[in-house]
Amino acid sequence: MKDAEPGTDTPDDIGANLRYARKQTGMTLKELAVRVGCSESLLSKIERGRTPPTLATLYKLSEILGISVASMFSDESHGKVAIYDQGQRPRLKLTPPDGFDAGVIFERMVPYKEGGLLDANLHIVPPGGGSSGTYAHRGEEVGFVVSGYVELTVDGKATALSRGSSFFFDSELPHSYRNIGSVDVVIVWVAAARQD
Repeated sequence: MKDAEPGTDTPDDIGANLRYARKQTGMTLKELAVRVGCSESLLSKIERGRTPPTLATLYKLSEILGISVASMFSDESHGKVAIYDQGQRPRLKLTPPDGFDAGVIFERMVPYKEGGLLDANLHIVPPGGGSSGTYAHRGEEVGFVVSGYVELTVDGKATALSRGSSFFFDSELPHSYRNIGSVDVVIVWVAAARQD
């Protein structure tokens, strides 16, 4: 396990993992930037750990490179058991899409394992923050709102959720979320890949 002070983010690890995945595909920075719809300069900054990606960019990169978002987090192999104390979870603070002061933070609850079925994170969402786009992919998702107020939109239907609310949906349905309150939202969010 990595020792990390609370509040430590790891954009440099994600950048290195993205660079490695890109090079495995044989794509140049320019080719990937065109496919993602961002500048080559921005993509270079993300790969060098100088700028964290937005959530929308992170999902586009994972889709184009054929990797999971979870695989972008650096974490030592834990075998069959992993225990993270407060402040030790691998963490990523995403760039807010519209220049807000704060972005969404992912804290990994499950170490990445090739072929693993679960992707579990704490989503910490500042007031006004959110997914910065709508996503759809294979799998299923379940979540539990630990604190705050969040609007979850699945297949065009928006639902306001508060502390103690839980949700489940098929990930192939378009989905997004945003903090509609005045304090951080904390959500335990678990996604499972569908094995067909």
